Amino acid sequence: MLDHSEKAPIARIEGLRVEFQTKDGPVVGVEDVSFNINPGETVCVVGESGSGKSVSSLSLMRLVEFGGGEIAAGKLMFDRGEGAEVDLASTAQDEMRGIRGNEIGMIFQEPMTALNPVFTVGKQLTEGLRLHKNMTKAEAEARALELMTQVRIPEPQKRLTQYPHELSGGMRQRVVIAMALACEPRLLIADEPTTALDVTIQAEILALMDRLKRETGTAVMFITHDMAVVAQMADRVVVMFRGNKVEEGTVEEIFENPQHPYTKALLAAVPKLGEMTGKDYPEPMKLIGTPDKAIVPIKGTDEVLLTVKGLTTRFPVTGGLLRRTVANVHAVEDLSFTINKGQTLSLVGESGCGKSTAGRSILRLVNPMSGEVDLAGKDIMALNQKDLRTARLDMQMIFQDPFASLNPQMALADQVAEPIHNYGLMKGKAVTEWVENLFDRVELPRSFMRRFPHELSGGQRQRVAIARALALKPKLIIADEAVSALDVSVQAQVLNLMMELQAEMELSFLFISHDMAVVERVSHHVGVMYLGRIVEIGPRRAVFENPQHPYTQALMKAVPIADPRRRKAEKDLNFKPIPSPIHPASYVAEPSVYRDVGEGHKVLITDSGY
Repeated sequence: MLDHSEKAPIARIEGLRVEFQTKDGPVVGVEDVSFNINPGETVCVVGESGSGKSVSSLSLMRLVEFGGGEIAAGKLMFDRGEGAEVDLASTAQDEMRGIRGNEIGMIFQEPMTALNPVFTVGKQLTEGLRLHKNMTKAEAEARALELMTQVRIPEPQKRLTQYPHELSGGMRQRVVIAMALACEPRLLIADEPTTALDVTIQAEILALMDRLKRETGTAVMFITHDMAVVAQMADRVVVMFRGNKVEEGTVEEIFENPQHPYTKALLAAVPKLGEMTGKDYPEPMKLIGTPDKAIVPIKGTDEVLLTVKGLTTRFPVTGGLLRRTVANVHAVEDLSFTINKGQTLSLVGESGCGKSTAGRSILRLVNPMSGEVDLAGKDIMALNQKDLRTARLDMQMIFQDPFASLNPQMALADQVAEPIHNYGLMKGKAVTEWVENLFDRVELPRSFMRRFPHELSGGQRQRVAIARALALKPKLIIADEAVSALDVSVQAQVLNLMMELQAEMELSFLFISHDMAVVERVSHHVGVMYLGRIVEIGPRRAVFENPQHPYTQALMKAVPIADPRRRKAEKDLNFKPIPSPIHPASYVAEPSVYRDVGEGHKVLITDSGY
C-alpha cells in the first residue's frame, strides 16, 4: 500500500457539526466528526442509515444547505493545489459552483436522479467540460468519448446519442462516474455508488474506480454500508454511529482488530461467503447484543409443497400501425423446480434475468404463457379468478421496497389486519389478538401498531411487511429482494427472523436475491438464473462448493469478500455482455435440457456463450 502521509491531505474535516431545523426544533445530523483524506487514498466512511455519513459528504460539497441543513460548527479545509487551501464551510456559493464538479466530483447512489431525463448522455457529459474547462464543442465531444471508453461502456459512440432511460442501471451508473471524473477532480466523493447494482456490475465498477484512482491520483471518499465493499476498496476506514466518528484505522486494523463495540457488531452481522461451507442446512447468524439462542440448523421436511414445470412467461413487443406483436421478451423460459415444506429455494442472478418475473408468475400476478404450477395439490394455472383468490391464502409475497407496498394513510395494525378482514377468517377480538401476536413475532413493540409507515425506519417497515404476509398463515412466501435495501445489521436481524419463523411455522420460502452471501446463509436449494432460464440448480452446498456452469463460476468470482487480504483484481472479472432477451415472434425457443451431476444437482446443457 502507498504511504500517503508525506503529502498534505487534500481534504481535512475538523469538528464538523451539522444541524437541521424542524418543527420540533433543531435535529443534529452530524455531531462532531474529524478526519483527513490524502492524495491517491480511498477513505471509506461506514455506518448504517442515519449515522450521518451522507450528511458529511453533502457538507463538503456545500449541498447540505439545499436540504435544510446548516453547518453549525467546524472547518472543511480543501487544498485547491499550489498550496491554496480554502475553508469550504465559509466559501460563498458562487465560488462553490466553480469547485463543484470541477475540483470535487460526486457520484450519487441513484443514477437516475443524478441524470437529466430530457438531455442525451453526450449533452450531459460535455456540459461540465465546456463550463469548467472552456472547451470547444468538438474538444468536449472527443473527451466525452474518451471517458465513455475509460469506464468501459460498450458502443460508446452510440450511447452518447441516447437518453438515460435507454441505458441499463449499471450503464447509467458508469455514465455518472464518467461525469464525475470528466474534469479530473482532486477529490471524488462516492455515496453508495454500487448499492443498487448487481454483483457482476458492482465488481466491475469497484475495479474501475480503483484503477482510475491509481491512474489519476485522485483522493476518494467512499460512503457505504457494505463491509465487503469496504474490504475491497478502502485504504483507511472511518466508522460512524449516530452522528459521531467512533473508530478510524487502516482497513486491516478495522477488520482484524476492531476496538469499538459498534464496529465489532457491524462486522459480526455481515454474512460472509464461505461461512456455511460444510453445513448441510441453513442456520441463523450469531449476532452481538441479542440474547444468546441455541443455533439450530433448519432441516425442513421431505414433503413437496410447490412444483413448477416448464413455466414460461413472455411479454409482447408491438410495432407498426396495427400494433401487431413483432417480437417477444423471453422473461422466463422453461423453468422447473420444486420446494419442500419448511425449506427455502433461492433464485439468484443479475437484474433482468427473470427471477422477479418468475416469482410473480407463480402467484399469477403476471400471467404465464405456459407451464404448470402445483401448490399443495392445487393446480394454480387452471383456477378462475374466484378460486385463485382463495388459493392466495396459501401464498404471500414480500416485496423489495416496503414503503411502496404499505399504505401511507393506514395505521400499521389495520394494514396487518386487512388481509384477515378481506378473507373473513376471524372476527372482533380474535383479530386484534392475532395482530398483537404477529407484532410480537416480528419483534416490533405493540405501541407501533398505532403508527404510520413514514414513522418507521426501513428495517421496521420490512418487519411490518413480513407480519402482513404471515397474517393469513400461508404455506409459501415469495420474498423478492426482501432484504436488499436494508442496512447490514438490520438485514441480519430480518434474515434471522425469517429463518426462526420458518423453523417454527414450517414455512417455505422462494427467496429471490442477487446477494450471494445472503443466499448461502438462508437456502436449502439454489437455482442460478441467466437470461430467463435456470442454468444450474441443486442443494446449496453442491452449487456453492462445486459450481459447474461457467456462469455460476463467474458469478461466484465477482462476489466481494469481507476480507481486505482477499481483494479481487480487475483481471479476475471476465464477464461477457448479456445478450438481448428479445426475439422475433417467429423464434422457437429450445427446451431446457439438463445434465445430472448427482444428488439433485443439475446443470443446463447450452451452446451459448456461457
